[in-house]
Amino acid sequence: MERIYLDSNATTVVDPLVKQAMDPFYCQMYGNPNSLHRFGTETHPAMSIALDRMYKAIDADDEDDIIINGCATEGNNTVLKSVFMDTLAKGEPCHIITSQIEHPSVLKTCQYLEKEHGIEVTYLPVNKDGLVTLDSLKAHLVPGKTSLVSIMWANNETGLINPIKELAEYTKQNGVLFHTDAVQAVGKIPVSLKEVPADYLTFSAHKFHGPIGVGGMYIRHGNTITPLLHGGEQMGHKRAGTVNVPFVVGMGLAIELASQHLDYIDSDVRRLRNKLEDAILALPDTIVIGDRKYRTPNTILASFKGIEGEAFLWDLNQNGIAASTGSACSSEELEADATFQAMDMDNNLSHTGVRFSLSRFTTEEEIDVSIEVINKTVQRLRAISSTY
Repeated sequence: MERIYLDSNATTVVDPLVKQAMDPFYCQMYGNPNSLHRFGTETHPAMSIALDRMYKAIDADDEDDIIINGCATEGNNTVLKSVFMDTLAKGEPCHIITSQIEHPSVLKTCQYLEKEHGIEVTYLPVNKDGLVTLDSLKAHLVPGKTSLVSIMWANNETGLINPIKELAEYTKQNGVLFHTDAVQAVGKIPVSLKEVPADYLTFSAHKFHGPIGVGGMYIRHGNTITPLLHGGEQMGHKRAGTVNVPFVVGMGLAIELASQHLDYIDSDVRRLRNKLEDAILALPDTIVIGDRKYRTPNTILASFKGIEGEAFLWDLNQNGIAASTGSACSSEELEADATFQAMDMDNNLSHTGVRFSLSRFTTEEEIDVSIEVINKTVQRLRAISSTY
């Protein structure tokens, strides 16, 4: 049976070119880069090239920092907890503004800080299009009180792209730190930190055809970070732990290749996404969340009236198609409830979303097969539902 992968917002296949670039650093150039002998120092040129690729991909200045870490979840935790600790050290109250549709690594960290440390967190709603608006931020940001605004660049479930430039500009105009979780933006749409004045930005290699287990945390020049991990001098004392050289090399090449393919993603991947989306919308009592013009080119979150998401995914999986109900980090709940509740969706529709997310490796033939399977699955499940 052919296997078709439509869950690229959860993780992506490693580009074969990336794997090839990583291979020498397992059994040939395997030294600890912090060692002074040749085994360690011979890794430095490749790491330098990888970091240069990351800086270029997100349009960062040389004076800024990119800290290598384990994943964007670690980066998000580091930023949020660092701002809390720094504010606490100054003897000031901490007020964080985020949104109702953030990734669990932001939402659950905020909830932890709120519950265990008594900080104030404001969770901004989204408008009817599923976006965080500047007006909403203006209504809740209090200069001199608000410590940090953390708004994701693109949503992991819907693909909706927030107006991140204007949100960051307003935040900075008021002297408040701004962080964006750019995991679903990097490698899918242009990301420029010369245009968007974010203080902190987080990304993860496995979302753009790099290896799982490595990410980056951008820190604009002039800003500080309190390390989440202590114990070594790596990353300029900002993140302890032996650097994973093959993964850094892989992430650097992966982000460069992803940047080179942005036009392809915007044209060809978008066309395939739209073809699949049109077929889904042709089914009765079916909706797709969020206007196409506000979404990343690869993402669909659909709701099929009267069909349980778990049953739908089971049928797709039996036919070799991988999709999800939303964020893979909260997949045990098997619901995309947060997104639907935040958008105040019509209660007459199922509140289970099925997410289809493509990549540059998705083919036309795979989309054609998927359309056929989805049509049959909807007919079968609705037929079963009507008998009860």
